[in-house]
Amino acid sequence: MFEHYIYQPFFNILVGLYWLLSKVGPEFADMGIAVIIFSIIVRILLLPLTFAGEQSEEEKQVIVKKIADLNNVYSHEPIKLREEIKKVMRGNARVVISTTLNLLIQISLVLMLYRIFTTGLEGADFYLLYSFIPRIDHINLMFLGKYDLSHTNSTLNILQSIMIFIVEILSAMRSTSQIRKKDIAILQVILPLGSYLIFMFLPAGKKLFVITSLIFSAIYNVIKIIEESLRKLMVRFEPKPIPAEINHQPEASHIEEATHTTTEQHHT
Repeated sequence: MFEHYIYQPFFNILVGLYWLLSKVGPEFADMGIAVIIFSIIVRILLLPLTFAGEQSEEEKQVIVKKIADLNNVYSHEPIKLREEIKKVMRGNARVVISTTLNLLIQISLVLMLYRIFTTGLEGADFYLLYSFIPRIDHINLMFLGKYDLSHTNSTLNILQSIMIFIVEILSAMRSTSQIRKKDIAILQVILPLGSYLIFMFLPAGKKLFVITSLIFSAIYNVIKIIEESLRKLMVRFEPKPIPAEINHQPEASHIEEATHTTTEQHHT
């Protein structure tokens, strides 16, 4: 199912992009350029999940807080704790399903890209090409003539870690939750270092895909930060409505003055 419904369509899209680039000109027959375009297409297709994830971010924080409270209350009752956590998860099924689906997609992408750049593009998976995809005898896997996409590359690995660091900083700037210093350290320092070690032995084509996706995420976060800043400025400089009691105060003073005058005339 993975090969037929996930791997094969994306493999054909990538090879098709490479073929189109080769028709533009021989200098564009570069699988690295095709990977960059391919990663942008994937990110655009996944935008609805990105929007859904942002909408459910506050709900996720509520779930985390509830589970933390349950851990404190039922710390000595593991069976009761599991039951209560299940109740919380069932009550927030939409968020759980959305998060799980996003995780499965990310895992599928990792497996797909690993296979594409280790064996697929070298000819092992050409039998999976659709009949309408032109057959290509040789694919140029040297990105910009210096980065072999089928082998690991330390330069791209370092660039990937730097981009993860930048994206985590931008995400922290947008976050509305109270992030502890320990969590910030894990996300902004340990995560880039950990990813460097994890991706050290993976093919450079996978890293190029991740770098492009991270640049896409960074641009998206910058746009959102600008939008949120402009919205706050508009709210700040928006003319504030005059309270009702202030609006009626002059009328009240006039009525009081008129009443006082009438009373004086009556006494006179």
